[in-house]
Amino acid sequence: MHILIVEDEQKIAAFIRRGLTENGFVVDVAEDGEQGLEYALARKVDLIILDVALPKRDGWSVMTELRRAEIHTPVLFLTARDSVSDRVKGFDLGADDYLIKPFHFSELLARVRSLLRRSPERREETITVGDLEIDPRRHRVTRSGTALNLTPKEFSLLLFLASSAGDIVSRTEIVEQVWDINFDTGTNVVDVMMRRLRAKVDDPFEKKMIQTIRGVGYVLKAD
Repeated sequence: MHILIVEDEQKIAAFIRRGLTENGFVVDVAEDGEQGLEYALARKVDLIILDVALPKRDGWSVMTELRRAEIHTPVLFLTARDSVSDRVKGFDLGADDYLIKPFHFSELLARVRSLLRRSPERREETITVGDLEIDPRRHRVTRSGTALNLTPKEFSLLLFLASSAGDIVSRTEIVEQVWDINFDTGTNVVDVMMRRLRAKVDDPFEKKMIQTIRGVGYVLKAD
């Protein structure tokens, strides 16, 4: 499942992104309202976590434009604005939930999962690439009917590759999606994790799906 965070406070955005990624979600971050709106209009996501007080365009305006464009992606307002009138305004504009800062990540995660379960816009629960099947909700992976035992990080890495199947993803994109956004890209942890993932996803099978594009990144392909 793909989540967009529109949040200008970098520490908060990084904290949420890390937590959601560790729970198997693919996450992108926009740092202002204009960028968030452009992203949401151009690409399909399963959920948007939206701040209200944003640079360039506030969350109210982003919410209004999304619904005007008939984009019905679930939206969770995450904001310090805690008055009843603000919450009512958020719901009147078409938001699906409203959470006040400061918050506990466990509550945010529970609300995210609840919204995704009941959303008519959500994607199929199982992501299929060739003979590889990934169940994001249950953290289960099979290939040719054989269950693969992946660690949480291996699962997050494979889920990101599968969500971008056929497209080359760079090491920087992998670091941002699977590890903290401030992770040191100079280390070889991506290469180490990719080798471990290949040992489980590719080595036992004749057909190899994870390919290295030298100097560019990696791609998951069914053929």
